[in-house]
Amino acid sequence: MLRCIIIEDEPLAAEILEDYIMQVPFLKLIGKYHNALAALDSIHANKIDLLFLDIHLPGLKGLDFLKTLKNPPSVILTTAYHQYALQGYELSVVDYLLKPIEFSRFLDAVNKVPQTKSNTSSISSLIIHRDKKTIIIPTEEILYLESQKEYVKVYCNETTHTTKAALSTLEKELDATQFLRVHRSFIVAVNKITSYSASEVEINSKSLPIGGNYKDSVLERLKKQFK
Repeated sequence: MLRCIIIEDEPLAAEILEDYIMQVPFLKLIGKYHNALAALDSIHANKIDLLFLDIHLPGLKGLDFLKTLKNPPSVILTTAYHQYALQGYELSVVDYLLKPIEFSRFLDAVNKVPQTKSNTSSISSLIIHRDKKTIIIPTEEILYLESQKEYVKVYCNETTHTTKAALSTLEKELDATQFLRVHRSFIVAVNKITSYSASEVEINSKSLPIGGNYKDSVLERLKKQFK
């Protein structure tokens, strides 16, 4: 999971980036800010992995702000002006996105971001609660998770567990290199997928839909996983 923040003074552009981030399973939005100085504490306090940085910001400009960071996170620049591309790459940014930003171009950029050892470390179990009990589920046994209103069902090799929780909450506890959200109601174990198409994945003879909002990122991930 890559922890990221947005520094963008245009509300619409910030909303588009936030929407794109929410569609990518391995990105987690920590905060968004309209100027660089407002984001400084968050960058240091939250161990940010990725920064979406607008160049034309009020007060301190994006590139000038980037130069002040001693150990900056990975940076993707966003701007409506192409003339700053060379200067950006001289500062070792990951990519340079021109507005208006298309999702496919956004996805191409974030796939270039290296995931650190701490981000890709394996989580060996998922902890859920049911009937006043704490249940420890080894992640290697999980096939997929399904949201059913205020409950989530965790389907495993031999059994099924039900817990009162939000799917998004459990998603944060799972290793994004092993699990993939394919629909607002489904998260799947990638290594348990036996086949897939543009509209569904199959696990243990069960067909699960790929949601429209997740389609591009899911198919991109699966093509890389099973190439």
